Amino acid sequence: MTLLHTHIGFVEALRSAGLSVSLAEGLDAIGALEKVRWHDRETVRAAYAATLVKRQPQRVTFDAVFDIYFPRLIGSGVAGEDAADDDGVPDTGAQLERFREALAEALASGDQQALQDLAVEAVARFGAMPGRGPGLSSWSAYTSLQRVSPAELMDRLVQGMLSGGLDAEQAQRAAGRRIGDFTRLVEGDARRRIAEEKGPEHVTDVTVRPTIDRLDFTAARRSDLEEMRREIYPLARRLAARLTKEQHAQRRGPLDVRRTVRASIATGGVPLTTHHRPRRPHRTDLVVLCDVSGSVANFAQFTLMLVFALREAFSGVRAFTFVDDVVEVSDTFRPGTDVVEVMESLAASISHAALWGRTNYGRALTRFAEQHADAIGPRSSLLVLGDARSNYSDLALPVLSDLAGRARHAWWLNPEHPRHWGTGDSAADSYGEIVPMGECRNLAQLGEFVHEIV
Repeated sequence: MTLLHTHIGFVEALRSAGLSVSLAEGLDAIGALEKVRWHDRETVRAAYAATLVKRQPQRVTFDAVFDIYFPRLIGSGVAGEDAADDDGVPDTGAQLERFREALAEALASGDQQALQDLAVEAVARFGAMPGRGPGLSSWSAYTSLQRVSPAELMDRLVQGMLSGGLDAEQAQRAAGRRIGDFTRLVEGDARRRIAEEKGPEHVTDVTVRPTIDRLDFTAARRSDLEEMRREIYPLARRLAARLTKEQHAQRRGPLDVRRTVRASIATGGVPLTTHHRPRRPHRTDLVVLCDVSGSVANFAQFTLMLVFALREAFSGVRAFTFVDDVVEVSDTFRPGTDVVEVMESLAASISHAALWGRTNYGRALTRFAEQHADAIGPRSSLLVLGDARSNYSDLALPVLSDLAGRARHAWWLNPEHPRHWGTGDSAADSYGEIVPMGECRNLAQLGEFVHEIV
C-alpha cells in the first residue's frame, strides 16, 4: 500500500467514524505533512490533528484511527520476540510473575516507553489465540488483561504514591489514570495486530468507537454518558447561535409595495431600498412526553436537557415522564440547575412514573389525557420521546390521535434504528401513522432535529 493510499484510507476511516473531513481539509493535511519531517511519528500525528480535528471530543476517535493506519511498529516488535523466545513457552506462571513485577515498576515510575513495550509484550505473550475459526481474530486484548490483571496492582501503586507525598484521593485518581492508560495501550496493540491480519478498514469498522456526538445513546457506557453531559450545553450554545443568526436573517416579512414605491420617488423611481412588513412572531409552547424506562432513559434525559437548554426559543416548556403512569418534571429544569442534580431528579422520577413496572404506552397516554388535558392546545407543540415498545398492551391510538389533532405540531423521536420499528412489541409503525416519527440515536441527530423544529 502506497503512502497516498494510506492517506486516503485514513481520511475515509475518519469520516466513517463521525469526523467531518472535507476534501479541502484532506489537501491541507497533505500540505502540512510536506512541511514536517517524517522521522517523528508524533509530529505526523500532530500535523494530521491540526488540519483534520475540529473539536477536542473528536481527538480520542482520531487517535484510535491514526494508530491503526500509522502503527508504532510492525509485527511483534522486540518485546513480542522476547515473549516468543523465552524457553519456547509463551505463557508460564514464572513469566507472568516477572511481567507483573516489571509492570508494577513501570506504573510506579510512569515510564511511558516501558509501558508501551510492556503492552506489546502483554498481547504477544498472553493475548495470542491461535487456531480460531474463519473470521475470528487471533489476538485478544481482553484475554491479555485478564491474565495480567493490572487492576490488582492498584493497592501497591497507591501505597507508593502515598509515600511520595500525595493524599489518598489524589493517589487513587493518579493510580486509576495510569492503569487506564496501560489498558488502552494493550487494546491499541491488539487492534494493530488484527489490522495487520485483516486490514485497517476491517478493524476501524468493528472496533473504533464513533465520536461522542455519533455514539448511540443506547450503546453508551458510563464514561460516555459523562462526556455526553459535558457536550449538551456546548451543543445548545452552538444551536442557539445558529438559530439566532437565521432568525435575524428571516426577520423581514413580505415586501411592502406601497412603501417601497413611495420611497423610490426620492431616487427617480428606482427602488434602491425595499421596505417590508414586520414578521409576526409565532413561538409556541412545547410539551414533551418521554418514556424513561430501561435503556431508553438515557435518550430521554439527554433530549430533555437539550430542549430545556434551548427553552428561550419557546414561549414555555412542560415535560412529563412515564413508564405506565405520568409525572410532570418541568420544575426539574430550573435556570442554573446543576446537570448532575437534574439527572438524579429524573432518575428518582422514574419510580413515580411506574405503577406496575412495565412500559405501557396506552395507559400512559390515557392518564396524560385525563390528568393534563390543559397542557395541549392550538399554541402547543407535542414531542413524544420513546421506542414505542409497549409490551403488547393496548396502544390507545384514538387518544394519541386526539392529542396530536389538538396540538399545533406533533413529533415523535425514536432512539431505535428504523429497521427495528414494527418488530416484536414495537408499535412504531402504528404510532407513526398518527405522529411523524423520526430516528434519533445520538447527539448529532438530536441537534439536527431541534434545529428543524425551532
